[in-house]
This record gives sequence, C-alpha cells and structure tokens, in this order.
Amino acid sequence: MYAASRIPQSASALKVLTASLFAQLCEQTRQVETQAAQLETQTAQLATQSGQIETQITQLKHQSIHIDKLKFELARLKRWRFGAASEAVGSEQIALWEAELDGDIAAAEARLGQLTGAPVAPESAPPQGPPLPPKTQPKRKPLPDWLPRVEVWHELASCTCPECGSGLTPMGEEVSEQLDIIPAQFFVRRHIRPKYSCRHCETVHTAPMPAQPIERGLAAPALLGHVLGSKYLDHLPLYRQEQIYARDGVVLPRSTMAGWLGQLEVLFEPLVERLATHVLAGPVVHADETPVPVLQPGNGRTATGYLWAYRTGPWHPIQAVVFDFAMSRAQATPARFLQDYQGILQVDGYAGYNEVLRRDGVIEAGCMAHARRKYVEVWETTKSPAAQTAIAEIARLYAIESEVKDLPIDERQRERQARAGPILGALRQWLEATHAKIAHNSALGKAIQYSLNRWNALVRYVEDGRINIDNNPVENAIRGIALGRKNFLFCGSEGGGHRAALMYSLIESAKLNGINPNAYLLDVLTRLPTAKRGDLDALMPWNFNK
Repeated sequence: MYAASRIPQSASALKVLTASLFAQLCEQTRQVETQAAQLETQTAQLATQSGQIETQITQLKHQSIHIDKLKFELARLKRWRFGAASEAVGSEQIALWEAELDGDIAAAEARLGQLTGAPVAPESAPPQGPPLPPKTQPKRKPLPDWLPRVEVWHELASCTCPECGSGLTPMGEEVSEQLDIIPAQFFVRRHIRPKYSCRHCETVHTAPMPAQPIERGLAAPALLGHVLGSKYLDHLPLYRQEQIYARDGVVLPRSTMAGWLGQLEVLFEPLVERLATHVLAGPVVHADETPVPVLQPGNGRTATGYLWAYRTGPWHPIQAVVFDFAMSRAQATPARFLQDYQGILQVDGYAGYNEVLRRDGVIEAGCMAHARRKYVEVWETTKSPAAQTAIAEIARLYAIESEVKDLPIDERQRERQARAGPILGALRQWLEATHAKIAHNSALGKAIQYSLNRWNALVRYVEDGRINIDNNPVENAIRGIALGRKNFLFCGSEGGGHRAALMYSLIESAKLNGINPNAYLLDVLTRLPTAKRGDLDALMPWNFNK
C-alpha cells in the first residue's frame, strides 16, 4: 500500500502510477495462474505416480505370495528328496523318483532366482526322526580325455581396440568345454564284393561275405546289439523301440526285432554255457532267485516264473553271474543247475536249496543281511529294545567288514577271527538268553529263532576269508531285472524267460567287470559267428579289451 504522502498530486502523475500498479497486478495474476497450472500438472503427476505405486505394491504382494509358495514347494520337494526312504520302495523305483524330484527342485530354484534376482541358497531338509548322514552335492567332473574334441573358434568382429582404435595383439586364448552328442543315426552298410572271372577255366570268384550273427539278415551287428541292449539293459520293450525308430522314418516291426532276439538266443547259448562253467568252478557261489510274471497263452493271465541267479564270490579272480529260468521255485530247479557243484553255496535260508545243501562236498554259508532285516522289521513295528540291541551288534560286524574287505584272504580271515569272533560269541549267548525269556511265536522270538537255527551258516564267513558276510553280491546283480520287470510287466512266454536269462547273464557279467555292456555285446556279436567252442574263453567279459 502506498502511503498518502507518496500519492502524486497531479493528474498526469497519478495516471502513470495507476498504470504501473495495474501492470504489476497483471503480472502477478499471470504468475499465479502459471503456478496454478503447474500445481495442477504436479497434482496429476502425483496422482499417476500414486496409481503406479499402488500397482507396484499390488504386484509386489502377489510376487511375495508367489515366492512364499515356491519356497514352501521347494522345501517340501527337498524334504521328499533327502528324507529317509521307505524300505518298501525298491531302489530302482527310488532312483527314478529321485531323478524326477531333482528336476523339480532345479526348476523351483530357477524360478526363485528369476523372482529374487539372485540364486537361492539350498535349504536343509527339516528333521525327520534320527539325523541322516550329510548329503553331498554332486560336483562337476572333468570331461573324459578320451572323448574326441571338435574345436569351434570364435574370433572378434574387428582386430582394432573398441576403446582407442589401436591394433590388437594375440595373447593366448580362453577355452571352455561342453559335452555334446550326435544322436543315433541309421545308415545302410553296403557290402560290395567285386566279381572276377578266370578266362582260362571260366570260373567266377568273389570275396566271401563276412560272417554275420544272423545269416542273410537285415540287421548289422551294431543294430542287433542296440536292440538287445535297449530291451535288456535300458528296459525298453520292443513296441517302444518300434515307435522310436518310426520317428526316424525306419519301419522295424516288433515282430521282426523279436525274431532277431530269438536267433541271437541260439547264437549265445554256447557262450552262456561256458560262462556257467566258470561260475560253478569257483570255490564260492552266491545264489538267489526273483519272480518274473509270465504271460499264459490263451487266457491272457500270468503265471509266476523265476530267474535264478548264480554269482561268483566277490574276491574270486573271475567276476560273473549266470541266470537260469524256470516256471518253478521247487528244489529240483537249483538241484538241476548245481548238480555237479562242489564248494561253498551262500544263500538266504530259502528251503529250495536244501536238496543241494544236503549233498556231500557242498558247504552252506548264510546271509547276515537277512538276519538283520528281521530285527529291523521288529524294531520298526514294536520299537523293541532287544531288536535294537541285535541291530547294533550286527552293525559292529559290518564295520569290521568295511575295514578288512581289501585285505588278502588269509589276513582277512585272521582279522575276522580276532575281532568278529568275540562279538559273535557274545551275541549268541545274548540271543539264547533273550529267547528263553520271550514268547517264541512273537515277532522278536521268530527273528531270534531264525538266527539261532542258521547260526553255523551265518558265522561261517569268520572261518573262511573267501566268504562274504552276506548274500548281497548276488542280490545286487538282480536289481536290473527288478527294474525291467516294472517296465515289461511280464515275459511274453516261457521261452521269453529263457531268452531273458541268457541276455541278463551277459549284460550283468559285463557290469561286474566294469565294462560297457553295449560295447561288450557289439564285440561278442562281431566275433562270435566265427568263434569255435575252444575259443569261447576269449569272449568272456573279463577278457574283453576295454
């Protein structure tokens, strides 16, 4: 406000002042309007940002919920994966299940990494009963040196420095390796034999055709080995193989492949017979059997056949297993196969071997794992302290075995007598005293009775360093058959059972000798057609040139 003394007295000066004040007022009004417009714009921007923030908050809430769900799912998967597995589930089935869980765990961790922006640290499985031994994470192993290398060079787009434009000087190289594969590919092998004529005697001469596993057959040895290995090693039924080959445009009816396997059965019979001779010549033979459903013609139902396995002892120079098929589990089956056997027969207590064990020259060795298993069953159902005591004492025996397994036979025998002998003596006294106090028809009473009835066979390993503490060596050899049984469901016929016995004999014996069964089968299929019976030893798996 202007003071009265500053108001001009003349009209002209007053007009000038009025105009100046009006101009200032107009400028101030314009500034206020500009600020008001800016304020409106800022308000609108703030409203937009507020909406965006609310959207982001909502998204973060959903993301947080998703992350929590993934963490829960990951913890549950790891609990399943690393928790104690039920003994009711077969090891092969567990392996398949674990492989799927490993894939699920990896996928869940990858999704968590995408959401959080960082790799998720592995979480320990929640405690489930007694503490489990620590699980080791698999470590990447170097790629085998014997694999061929295909080099792929990656050069810079320019030989000048992108920073300053100067020329670049070589200073070495960085090398990283990936494992790659060329998928199986069919091809046609053409055998071309030129003809030559003799003008003098008018005869025609050609080079002989190399001997083939199946004379005048369509399949080369490698294809036969592939079909055989896929069925009996990888457990792919023929109808699945037929579908796989059809994707490559190759029509191989399952009936054709079945015919090939039937002809190979005849080819392999002398070789497997020779393999059985070596097994039965050993001082120790492990024996066990496993059921195999067999389809009955006409009614579509199955009967139970059995694959009987006979394996050399784990410390025998020759490592082999041979299978025999029969539609019976009666004593006559092992009695027929072992009719000339003289030595130590290690079995699990099944009465089907009694006829053989009654013969002169045959000594029985028992299976401590079977005795232990009965106490484990009692502990799991009743939590009996006595069963727990028996399990603990047997564990002491196995601890000794883990320490002496690599010793020479005589030294292993001395160590067993000095260390395991006193434990077994005290264990028997305890079993007899405990058995006298409990009901003999109880689960614990039956478990103790099994051990006492078979005591001489169970402790025989202490007196002979060639004998194993249990029958697990042959049980391990039939695990692959259990997986095949899950895939095939049944053998198509009794003949199919005999054929499976031959094939498994070669495949599992190759495994025992640490060689690739597929490579071994290809070698046999290539050399066997020209081999004589006297040359069969050269085709045994332990003589295979890796």
